[in-house]
This record gives sequence, C-alpha cells and structure tokens, in this order.
Amino acid sequence: MSDNHLDFIDDVIRFLENEREIYGDFTVAGFSPGDKNDTSVSDSQEKIKTESPSADTKNYNPENLLKQCSTLEELRSLCETADVLRTDLDGTNLVFGVGNQNADLMLIGEAPGEQEDRQGEPFVGAAGQLLNKILEAVKFRREDVYIANILKHRPPGNRNPNPEERQRSLPYLLRQIELIQPKLILCLGKISGITLLNRDTTLRSLRGKYYPFHGAELTVTYHPAALLRHPKWKRPVWEDVQKLREKYDELGGKP
Repeated sequence: MSDNHLDFIDDVIRFLENEREIYGDFTVAGFSPGDKNDTSVSDSQEKIKTESPSADTKNYNPENLLKQCSTLEELRSLCETADVLRTDLDGTNLVFGVGNQNADLMLIGEAPGEQEDRQGEPFVGAAGQLLNKILEAVKFRREDVYIANILKHRPPGNRNPNPEERQRSLPYLLRQIELIQPKLILCLGKISGITLLNRDTTLRSLRGKYYPFHGAELTVTYHPAALLRHPKWKRPVWEDVQKLREKYDELGGKP
C-alpha cells in the first residue's frame, strides 16, 4: 500500500475519531477506527459509497435532474450537456425545439436532418417548408405552435432513430411536453407515434384516432418528408389536419 493511501486512511481515522467524540460510538459498514492496517479498508470504503450515496451523487440521476428543470431554458441547458442524447454522428448540434412555449398544439417529428443540424432548429428544410404550408392551410402559424423531435441530435445519414436512441431521448422529450402543457400533440411519422404511444404497429392503424397522453390528446399522421416522396399521401394528411383543427377548436385552443 502506498504512502498516499496510508495518509488518506489516517485522515479517515482522525475524522471518525472526532465524530465519535462528538456523537458517541458508531459503526460504518463494518469499519471501525483503529483498523489502519486492515486489508479490508478499501472494501469498507466501497460499502460506504454503496450504502450511503452522497447528495451530490443523487443529483446526477437523470430523472432528478429533469425534475429540477422548471423552465424550457433550464431543460435546454441540461440537454446541451446530456451525452445520452447524442447519436454516433460526431460534431452535431443540439436541436432542442422551437415555437410558442405556451402553445396548445405541439408537433413532434422523428429526428433532425442536415439543415436542422446546421441551424439548430427542427423542420427548416424542404419538409419544414411543406409543414409550414400544411399548418397555414388549417389556419395555424408556425410561431403559434411548438415543434420538436424524438431525437435532439442528427443520426448518421438521416436514418430513422433506432430503439436505443429513442428510449434515451424520450425522458427529455416528456419533460419538454410537461413544461409546455399542450392540449393537442400531432406526431409526424410512424417513429414519433409508436415511440410516444409505446406501440409496435403501423402508421395506418394509428391515424384518425386520438389518444390520451400526459394531459393532452395525441394523434398521428404522415411525416412531411414522406409526402415529398409519395404525393399520394397528401390527401390523407389533409384529412388528418382538418380533423386536428376541429379537435383544437373543440378543446378551446388559443385562436
């Protein structure tokens, strides 16, 4: 055992002896003062760490950190440093979300693309321009709603988010939803819908229905990027957003 380790043990022993003088006899995980040469000291120290985690250690629990975020700004700051949100593509920017923080309608896509990564904002490419037109067609302005994605970092090759990435990102998105408190959530694309609803099914089976979700009503439609590849799906989307507008007005959404 090195001199540094012995010095550390001396410090621990002195601390425990002082505590004993103040508070009386006690034991800590099988280690008692005077065991300076006990080879089980390292094991005892590990027991102390395991059995009595410090408050600082508890604060690093992601769930606790998320609960401590009382504003979107605090949540965004947390997301900036959350490595669990990153994909295996290096050097990506955080794409947190954009729009009205008090929106009654929240739109949730799947993952940022190249343009979104560059600008740090969801839905700014060709699919985003189409989304703006879809919203305007049913009398919504982009600045009136809130837009986010399941993932907050771009995956390589703009591929679909894999299950592990989705599960790591989901708690952060759920906290985002809790802070915004929308009346309605529109999932854009199958990945968004099955992730939030925790269902393994087809987009077709999800469409046209409303599901209770964290105090809101949730529905699912095609992703705007899919419409660019398959124009035949524009009519089903038009039907979906018309119903969305009706539901929004029915729930007393902000005009």
